[in-house]
Amino acid sequence: MKRKLAMAALALVSVLGAIPVMAAEDPLYISVISKGEQHAFWQAVRTGCEAAAEDYGVDMFYYGPPSESDIALQVEALNTEIQKAPDAIALAALSTESVMAQIQECLDGGIPIIGFDSGVPNAPEGAIYATASTDNQNAAALAAEKMMEEESFVELVKNAAADAPVVIGVLSQDATGESNVNRTTGFVNKMVELVSEYQEVSVTGHELWLAEKEGAPVVINVEIPATPEVTDITNAANALLNTKGISAIFCSNEGTVSGLLAATSSGADLEDGAAYGDLVVAGFDAGAPQKNAVRNGWFIGSVTQDPYRIGYLSIELAVKAANGEEVEDVDTGAQWYTAENIDDPDIAMLVYD
Repeated sequence: MKRKLAMAALALVSVLGAIPVMAAEDPLYISVISKGEQHAFWQAVRTGCEAAAEDYGVDMFYYGPPSESDIALQVEALNTEIQKAPDAIALAALSTESVMAQIQECLDGGIPIIGFDSGVPNAPEGAIYATASTDNQNAAALAAEKMMEEESFVELVKNAAADAPVVIGVLSQDATGESNVNRTTGFVNKMVELVSEYQEVSVTGHELWLAEKEGAPVVINVEIPATPEVTDITNAANALLNTKGISAIFCSNEGTVSGLLAATSSGADLEDGAAYGDLVVAGFDAGAPQKNAVRNGWFIGSVTQDPYRIGYLSIELAVKAANGEEVEDVDTGAQWYTAENIDDPDIAMLVYD
């Protein structure tokens, strides 16, 4: 937008017959409106945005409200930035409904919007040029792959039998939230694919993922708690732990990790030699309890989103859209962290408390 104004000014000078001057082209101006800034996740997003802004030579404004409940403050910041006529806006909306008028104003005014993180769901068609976000199915599939790299677990799978099945538990917070559903689907599908190289697999539990095979030596059991409350998640975790043949558990988010830890004496029962010391556990997200479980070796590792790349790629997409290039949604990827790499600089910024 700024560049267009500069070009128009040059054209006016030429028409009026003034002495021709070669004006420097103004850098693009990108407005980033985030869901927050207080959380380490959003701080990593900002770091990625700042790195991309420097690499692409653009001016960037970044705003995140004090908390993710401050919808009015986010709307106010968006209004202010629209008045500056930015070349593009990167937006992670707290509430699409609350910014619908602003989105329409951008659509009418030709200001491209790039969604990031959860993006801008249910926005008017054509308003959101692309979204930079985690593909949760791909991310959760990473946990299945890492489980199947554990030699002792693979041996269990190979030696499983119909009368002594190996059970792989999936603890998912709900069957309605998009991220949890996609993570569960990604893990289940990849685990079925990998285990099928050795054994038949039956998927039991919640009806969304049901694919039962009578007599299958390996069973993937999807457990969904009655509600997302900690008590109900803990009860669901106990149900899995008491399942005959349980050999592994995947927790789909920080909430389910907390439930599993609550069901295992804050994780102490997962130590070598303890009641569930042989259980292979993988998590998703971060948070202090989960990081502690990974550090102690109670989990073989966990998957984390990559907020740095979310920020970096949102700016990259915004620059391309502002320049009139075709853009499309991008998967910002995920990382696997373990006791061995959790303190590496590239990982440490992604595993937030």
